[in-house]
Amino acid sequence: MASKNKKSLIFLPLSVLCVFLSCQTMPPVPDSFREDAAHAPLDTGANVYIFANVKEARSVINLLPIEELNNSQTRQMLDRTSYLAAALFPPSSGRRFQLVTWGNYPRSQANMAFSIGRNWQAQQSASGQAYWHSGADRLSLAVTSNQAFVASSLRTEPLDPYASAPGIRIPEGFNNFRREAPLTCWLNNPAPFIGRLLNDAGVPIRLPVKELFFNIQPVSGNCEVTVRFQFENASQARGMIALLSLASGYISNNQILALLFANTPILNGVNVDLKTGSLNERELLLFLNFFLGGTR
Repeated sequence: MASKNKKSLIFLPLSVLCVFLSCQTMPPVPDSFREDAAHAPLDTGANVYIFANVKEARSVINLLPIEELNNSQTRQMLDRTSYLAAALFPPSSGRRFQLVTWGNYPRSQANMAFSIGRNWQAQQSASGQAYWHSGADRLSLAVTSNQAFVASSLRTEPLDPYASAPGIRIPEGFNNFRREAPLTCWLNNPAPFIGRLLNDAGVPIRLPVKELFFNIQPVSGNCEVTVRFQFENASQARGMIALLSLASGYISNNQILALLFANTPILNGVNVDLKTGSLNERELLLFLNFFLGGTR
């Protein structure tokens, strides 16, 4: 019961805010995160970075390991959101997640809503920007007319929801990849994941993967996933193709491998792409747990 009451306190100011949101006429959605951006307004050190067109990827967003996204008040705020970027941190960092959204938000009403929440105190970031923090809820928030910033911590001390400038550098090739689907992620340190994947496939060999991206495309009530391994050169990418061909004998004994290797791996220059078949919600949850489980 105490846990339930705590969650209610976390969203009390959001509930008040949503009263104002529901009374507002929805203005045109502003431009969201630039497709050619070199940096994202998120801090470094996360395990996973997620970018999503909220309207097109809403069904997938609801499955992400951020329980606050499934609260009824937060869902109302997402109704006014066009785009979001999120960072999921490892527990050892003392942080849970950081979230930046683009949409249309009545800033003055939002600040009024937080000011009447007794758990919330006004704070100022190192850059001089104002935000609200609740030590009891371990949450920091800031709302402007077209953006919202959220940071969730495992500690009670104020945590700045604004990223340190210039933010996280976007990996080479990621912007082009994220244009292909409404929700796209990159794993910040892919080596442990690749090792686990190849071990599960019976190929305990390491390859120097430069980047690991994946995107999710909703299709006819289900989803299709593309996983991209990016290497320094085409020779390493061809080596990955050869290793994956050796893993074929183990695929039928591992459900996640069966999903990942539903189709023949595709060699595309320095990239190797794995394309799943159509995944239902249970299969997509299995996939997300495999990729994002370390951030929970």
